Amino acid sequence: QVQLVESGGGSVQAGGSLRLSCEASPPEYRLRMAWFRQAPAHEREGIAAISSAGHNTYYADSVKGRFTITRDNAKNTAYLEMNSLKPEDTGMYYCAAGASPRSPLIESTYNFWGRGTRVTVSS
Repeated sequence: QVQLVESGGGSVQAGGSLRLSCEASPPEYRLRMAWFRQAPAHEREGIAAISSAGHNTYYADSVKGRFTITRDNAKNTAYLEMNSLKPEDTGMYYCAAGASPRSPLIESTYNFWGRGTRVTVSS
């Protein structure tokens, strides 16, 4: 069983930046990792994913060019750098990990989930 713990959420004004972190325990380098978010009154959506070695990344159109997903396997941690934040980026952000080769931005691809960290962007 892999436990994922997110951190780095908070409140920021539109145009600002935040960096989210997701630490995996125990270390599991073979898993693809991803970030999902759930905005108020919306379903959870996949926004970014990264392959196990970090060579391949995937982004939802809504965040492409503004968010960057990376991972540091030596620290068992994945990151989501979020720039040019907009009020519509507000929501709970969840880290996920899984070994399935399915589409990288759908929930059923992932077996392990964190509890989430909240991001609030004010206008």
